[in-house]
Amino acid sequence: MKKIILSAAFLALAGFTTVSANEIKNYSHIVAVRQDSTTKTPVELKNLPDSVKATLASEPVKLWTPVAAFLITNADKTSYYLINVKKEAEEGSLKIDKDGKIIQ
Repeated sequence: MKKIILSAAFLALAGFTTVSANEIKNYSHIVAVRQDSTTKTPVELKNLPDSVKATLASEPVKLWTPVAAFLITNADKTSYYLINVKKEAEEGSLKIDKDGKIIQ
């Protein structure tokens, strides 16, 4: 009887200590992101062109307070100013070209 219990204990111990060799699969995902040639350059509000300042001072826009400005230059060399504006709790942005026209 001792031999049977000892054998069972040995087999149980051997079963717990066996190494389970599974193939480890590491999948790495490569994501290619296409970069367009748009650049965003910060501009101080005091350094904006006079035409853009005039647009910001015009009637429907003057209710909004300019917070930050950026010069956006596209791949085709067109550019416009992106002006972040705020009115009380509302926030928004305006696109204004160098001539002071608001772009939709």
